[in-house]
Amino acid sequence: MNPISTTDRAFPLNQTATHQPKKMKPILSLAALAACSIAAAKQPNIIYIMADDLGYGEVGCYGQTKIQTPNIDRIAREGIRFTQHYSGAPVCAPARATFLTGRHLGHSQVRDNWERGGYVQGEHALEGQWPLAAGTTTVGTMLQDAGYETGCVGKWGLGGDTTTGEPNSQGFDFFLGYLCQRQAHGYYPTHLWRNREKLSLRNTYVLPHQKHDGDPNDPASFDKYNGKVFSQDVMADQAVQFIRKNKNNPFFLYAAFPVPHVSLQVPLDSLKPYLGKWKETPYLGNRGYLPHPYPRAAYAAMITRMDDNIGQLMDTLEELGLEDDTLIIFTSDNGPTHDVGGVETEFFNSSGGLRGRKGSVWEGGLRVPFVAKWPGKIPANSMSNLPSAFWDMMPTFAEAAGVKSPETDGVSILEALKGKSFNPDRHLLWEFPGYGGQQMVRKGPWKAIRRDVKKNPKSPVLLFNIDEDPTESNDVAAEHPDLVKELRAIMYSDRSPALFESWEKWVQAGK
Repeated sequence: MNPISTTDRAFPLNQTATHQPKKMKPILSLAALAACSIAAAKQPNIIYIMADDLGYGEVGCYGQTKIQTPNIDRIAREGIRFTQHYSGAPVCAPARATFLTGRHLGHSQVRDNWERGGYVQGEHALEGQWPLAAGTTTVGTMLQDAGYETGCVGKWGLGGDTTTGEPNSQGFDFFLGYLCQRQAHGYYPTHLWRNREKLSLRNTYVLPHQKHDGDPNDPASFDKYNGKVFSQDVMADQAVQFIRKNKNNPFFLYAAFPVPHVSLQVPLDSLKPYLGKWKETPYLGNRGYLPHPYPRAAYAAMITRMDDNIGQLMDTLEELGLEDDTLIIFTSDNGPTHDVGGVETEFFNSSGGLRGRKGSVWEGGLRVPFVAKWPGKIPANSMSNLPSAFWDMMPTFAEAAGVKSPETDGVSILEALKGKSFNPDRHLLWEFPGYGGQQMVRKGPWKAIRRDVKKNPKSPVLLFNIDEDPTESNDVAAEHPDLVKELRAIMYSDRSPALFESWEKWVQAGK
């Protein structure tokens, strides 16, 4: 797998995109038509749902007992549940980049969260994160070229307006949602983006990070942190409309729902079923984001409301007779948050007993739920222990659509999805510059990690047998020096040093 050159991937800080008309469906060459002949008579629809900061243990089919997720559980019951699926990164933007480009963090354009204009909050603050470069091959462009209508709803985080990274320039015919991750810190924004235009909502601007200044014993004093139009509902509705509009042709829907990334905000009809279930202490905003009188109930209600939205998508497929023709996948962009914004991950067992949280290469930061359903193709109530990652999605979708995949760092896991024996001889690699600098390699049952690499470039390798020790409690590096040497070598070889150095310089220049 060849690293991506800095020439291909460099993005000058002052570069902006010239907006182009909507990309026309290509007229296929004879060679392309021949390649398409391997496709099935009807290409499947593909729906890929990515939650935000949802931990491995926060849905019922992975052991959650307090939060109700019947529709996600239904996908697992009627399809397959993966027990060792990994996000592409332990934080938002780079995780999404690895999914969309099929490149792991050693080769990725986007390595960490980087904020356009700096970390500035405000109604008129410059929006966006590090933008994908012009000409990037994404899952969206690949499926557009295969004849799919492509749509994205939810949180983007890979380039703001006027940059080369905005969704319509990166393979999506339709986009509705947040361009900017910072704007997505609140669920009652003044606007979302519909394609390249702002869509105004009937909400008054609320700064998404503030402390409570009223009577904490008066629930009504928290009302000012809410609004009229809940963004998650708007995005879910637009996802349904996208399915309806494209019912007669193959479509790809990337539903990057922002739930349950705090702030704690949810409409009352979803909150009510959880009120009184647990002892509550009002959250007053002292750990960031927005205050809430019932933080435990609000967090659970947010996840259940998103689960209801997923149920709406599945109901729409059934109504339109598309269920058997649709591969639907649910996952999360990384592990649960570090108890900021009033979230209590210990109370909900959010990481499912795994070590670590968001931002770390411990299992709790990277291992995420992954369930998939495709009637007639994926056996019901099945399970896979195959280690897999976000960058496997592009080749998997290519095989499902019957087209050749671009070069990626992944492999198609379609055989594993279908319940067949599949065990590729390969490794998985992460190189994350955030949180002190971290590296991780997974090969077979073995996991090697290095942490605090920026402070100590010679940081030692820790080694764990994940099959025997999923909680990473027993470092066995001293017992396997040859294996440590092998995995350490991968950390240095399967990466683009020039790209990494350029990234560091660009980030510093941007700040």
